[in-house]
Amino acid sequence: MPFKTIIEPFKIKSVEPIHMSTAAQRENYIREAHYNPFLLHSQQVIIDLLTDSGTSAMSSEQWAGILRGDESYAGAQSWERLEAEIKDLTGYPHILPTHQGRAAERILYGYLGGKGKVFISNTHFDTTRANIEFSGAEAYDIPCIEASDHESEFPFKGNMDIVKLEELIKKYSAANIGAVILTVTNNTGGGQPVSMANAKGVAEVCKKYGVLYIIDCCRIAENAYFIRHHEQGFEQTGYRTIAQQMFSLADGCVMSAKKDALVNIGGFLALRNEELSTACTNLLIITEGFTTYGGLAGRDMEAIAIGLREVFEDDYLNYRIRSTAYLGEHIRAKGIPVLYPIGGHAVYVDAGLLYPHIPAHEYPGQALVCELYKIGGIRAVEIGSVMFGKYDDNGKLIPAPMELVRLAIPRRVYTQSHIDYVIEVFDDIYTNRKTTRGLRIVKEPKFLRHFTAHFEEL
Repeated sequence: MPFKTIIEPFKIKSVEPIHMSTAAQRENYIREAHYNPFLLHSQQVIIDLLTDSGTSAMSSEQWAGILRGDESYAGAQSWERLEAEIKDLTGYPHILPTHQGRAAERILYGYLGGKGKVFISNTHFDTTRANIEFSGAEAYDIPCIEASDHESEFPFKGNMDIVKLEELIKKYSAANIGAVILTVTNNTGGGQPVSMANAKGVAEVCKKYGVLYIIDCCRIAENAYFIRHHEQGFEQTGYRTIAQQMFSLADGCVMSAKKDALVNIGGFLALRNEELSTACTNLLIITEGFTTYGGLAGRDMEAIAIGLREVFEDDYLNYRIRSTAYLGEHIRAKGIPVLYPIGGHAVYVDAGLLYPHIPAHEYPGQALVCELYKIGGIRAVEIGSVMFGKYDDNGKLIPAPMELVRLAIPRRVYTQSHIDYVIEVFDDIYTNRKTTRGLRIVKEPKFLRHFTAHFEEL
């Protein structure tokens, strides 16, 4: 019988101090940050759940690899190890290293995009959509119908709607489809996993119409966990093998190594097609660096190569998924509306349901992230109408489909007692929910406004 207590499968070798601020200090800090947690200083934060990107704690093996880093400009041994690791994992022959995932997105989607082009995804994430739309192309999200039911136990709500995929390809013509992008796990869709059957269905449609099929694989190991435990036929299959099977269905992948490669910086683009790879390589050299480092130091490439192995270990993935579920299940039991089942890397709270009195144009998700910080020093991120809302021709807000707040858990960083503290903070969040006020935007950029926008309380 498995024990209820989740034991972290690692020992702590080095510690980083946390400044335990007071509620009065946090009120002042968030006001000075214009009610945008992105603009807080890290020492002002007690528990940082803003993102799981680049916030992992690296292992002793990764730190040892950093000391072995070969910093040669061309043909470094560290590059050879990283290239071999990625080729073994993905099966793709052309590997382009980048300093992070959005650089790989900019290169690939900038080349494939442009006015008149269309990109289709289960759900585009913020930087993916921004790179696509910046090129002049359009981005369409077609999550499966089950994704809209937040209470059902359907295990693969990250799936793409295959019927709608074929309809969109027919509507816009295959020649105008820049790429079909399957995001695993589906980050903006609640960190929900994608089934192997769905990945195969997408592959069949793309092959039928001759459309490029790309996997955004930054959380491929976490997705493999859900396939093994919830999809028939994979119960005895290794996590890495599951990932390799999924890669075999597509034409290439984009990865932010800052997630499931367990590092603080890095990414890559991997492709089957030599002609497409050559075009992207030209852009890589112009904007990132030479083909054998692409904006990365040799030490970073060593850490990525090791992380891509460690992330598929059974003990690690069991701890990772169970500890995320621990947070989600406990706050759900308190009455906090969350997307269910709990995803792999984060817990998503539906702020629209938590604060039904706050309309979309007053940004209930932003209100919740501010309350989390003021009450408990917890930094989270809004994934709703601040991040994805648009304006019509009259300047009126077109809200996002959901008003979510993501509690993204850094890998190998926090213990169960830290998470228990977060759970306690939600007691006050729930108690004060009816008196929480919305916000309005007083300053914003054209793209990715959630990073730098200024707000004021209503």
